[in-house]
Amino acid sequence: MSDIRIAEFIGRHLQHLTVQRRLAARTVAMYQEALARLQGFCDKEGLLALDQVRPHHVRGWIARLHAQGLGPRSIAITLSAWRGLWHWLGKEGLTTLNPVDGIKAPKAPKPLPKALAVDQAVALAEAPPLPTRHTKRDEAEAPWLHARDQAMIELLYSSGLRSAELLGLDVNASAQAAGWIDWQCAEAHVLGKGSKRRLVPVGKAAMTALQAWLSVRDQLTLPKDEALFISRLGTRLTPMQLRNRLKQIGQQAGLPTHVHPHMLRHSFASHLLQSSGDLRAVQELLGHAHISTTQVYTKLDFQHLAKVYDAAHPRAKPRATPLATDDADE
Repeated sequence: MSDIRIAEFIGRHLQHLTVQRRLAARTVAMYQEALARLQGFCDKEGLLALDQVRPHHVRGWIARLHAQGLGPRSIAITLSAWRGLWHWLGKEGLTTLNPVDGIKAPKAPKPLPKALAVDQAVALAEAPPLPTRHTKRDEAEAPWLHARDQAMIELLYSSGLRSAELLGLDVNASAQAAGWIDWQCAEAHVLGKGSKRRLVPVGKAAMTALQAWLSVRDQLTLPKDEALFISRLGTRLTPMQLRNRLKQIGQQAGLPTHVHPHMLRHSFASHLLQSSGDLRAVQELLGHAHISTTQVYTKLDFQHLAKVYDAAHPRAKPRATPLATDDADE
């Protein structure tokens, strides 16, 4: 293999990815960029063939990319592209060593879940109806769509439901229902991840919005199934329809961030933990199997406390005006 230049191998491999594996053009472009990095490193090291590359070379190159500011995700893609090149060479019978095997990218910091502030969540729940296109159909549907949207937002924020749990709710309990509302006890029976059922309380504001929606829903003449939340066609609302609707409502409410269903679940957990400090209770309400999953919200809680400290503590930051004298306290 040493008599074949590195550029030729890379070119043949990219052709294999494009023609035989039929990878998406964007994926091939990312791999091409990663393999160009590889060729550049080999040139700087004076390596003329890929069978001269050893694991210590790869480790050094990855460390250099990391030091240059390349993110963990980009480094992972780079390693994947390099690993795939040597895997292909092995299948072609050209090498028995893959110097990239066992080398991992730096761990990316896990982003904290995005939660709304309390006033933002309230603004979302109290957002005015979305504007219509001024057709007779839109004007007729606007009131019941607004009632449905308010009920969905209030329930997501009140009970921390996942999108699938919300959309799986039926009007009445039955053996076939994935979930339902106990209208007498103000509780939601939901089917969560791993087909695990759990019971969550529904707050007063959410129950009021749900009752208002139910009274409107029962008056609709649309063909509808047992789904609690239905679309314009009378069928169960889809996750995409829910996401699009919340995005529009968030924009209508003037929120500075893109609102999605899971953000209301994060807001529920964060605000409840800030008020109660009871991590175990939040775990049960969210339906988390492990407490470590719930502990991420303690970081959000600390961020909230840090903001309060920065805003309120007299020694947290320099003040523009002098503090009051001791005489004023007397």
